[in-house]
Amino acid sequence: MTVKAYGAHAADRPLESLDITRRVPGPHDVQIEIAYCGVCHSDLHTVKAEWAGTLYPCVPGHEIVGRVSAVGVHVQGFREGDLVGVGCMVDSCQHCADCEAGLENYCDGMVGTYNGPTPDAPGHTLGGYSERIVVHERYVLRVGHPEAQLAAVAPLLCAGITTYSPLRHWNAGPGKTVGIVGIGGLGHMGIKLARALGAHVVAFTTSASKRADAEALGAHEVVVSRDADAMARHAKSLDLIVNTVAAPHDLDAYLNLLKRDGTMVLVGAPATPHPSPQVFNLIMKRRALAGSMIGGIPETQEMLDFCAQHGIVADIEMIRADEINAAYERMLKGDVKYRFVIDNATLAA
Repeated sequence: MTVKAYGAHAADRPLESLDITRRVPGPHDVQIEIAYCGVCHSDLHTVKAEWAGTLYPCVPGHEIVGRVSAVGVHVQGFREGDLVGVGCMVDSCQHCADCEAGLENYCDGMVGTYNGPTPDAPGHTLGGYSERIVVHERYVLRVGHPEAQLAAVAPLLCAGITTYSPLRHWNAGPGKTVGIVGIGGLGHMGIKLARALGAHVVAFTTSASKRADAEALGAHEVVVSRDADAMARHAKSLDLIVNTVAAPHDLDAYLNLLKRDGTMVLVGAPATPHPSPQVFNLIMKRRALAGSMIGGIPETQEMLDFCAQHGIVADIEMIRADEINAAYERMLKGDVKYRFVIDNATLAA
C-alpha cells in the first residue's frame, strides 16, 4: 500500500514529500495510522549522514503514536482503535540473551525503526514521518495517557525511555541525589522523571537563562556549569549523573561531583569523542563512567505506564510536515522547548 511520507533522497538535499510503500499486515503485525511523530536529533544526524551508513531514501522518525487500524490474524494483545506507540526499534533476533532478558535494544540484530534492514521495499526501514506504519506486535506499545495528550506522549518513545532507563537501572529515588546535565529534549525529560521517582534533582546548564525553566520542570537546584564556585559547592554530592549533552565536553568537571561509588551515565551521542577523563577522578572515589541506550520493550512499556500514572508528557512544539527543514535548522541552534512533534495529518496536505 502507498502512503505519504517526508524524507530525503541524499545528505545534501532537504526533506520533501514522498510516496512510500508499506507492507500488508502479516499474521503478527499491527497496522498503525500515525497521528504524531516526535523529531529527535538522531533524525537529523541520520538524514545528513553525520553517522555512517545512512540509506536513502531516508524517512526518519522513531517517536510514533497513533491508532491501530488493522491487526494480523494471530495478534491477541491489540485491536483496532487502540492508542499505541512505536519507539526506536521494530525488530530484533528474539532469541539472544539480550532479547530473552527484555533488553532488545542491546541485541546485535536490533532493527531500527528507520535505516534498518528489512525485506520490505526499499530494503531498509522507513520511519514515522509517514501516514502509516506496520510493525510486529512485539514492538508495539500501549499508550495509557488521555488522547488529548497524545502529541506530547510521542517524545516519550525516545527522549523518555533514554532517560528513564538509566534512572531506573541505577536506582534513582528517595534518598538519592541525581544530576541532570543539559536541559534540552532529553534533559527536560530526565528532570521530570527523576523528580517523579522521588530523587533530589540538580540540573546543570551552561545558560543562566534556563534556571527558571529547570525549576518549573521540577529541579530542586539549578547549577550554571560555567560558575566554578557553584560547581565546587556540589563536589562529591551526587549519587548519579545522567549526562544528556550531545557535544564533546569536559567530563571531569562532572565526575568531580560524584560521591564515592557514584556513576555518571552518558546518553547524549556526540559526533566526535569527548576528551578522555582523568583516571584518578575515577579510581580515587571508585566512581564509574557508563553509557545507556534507550530501553527494551518491557522497560519502555513500564516507562509509558509510569508517565501515564504521574501525568508526565514532554514539552512540545507542534509543526506541520512541511516545516521539518526549518525545524532542523532551529534544532541546530537549540531553538526548541523542548521537542518538535509533527502533526502527521499534514503529510497529505
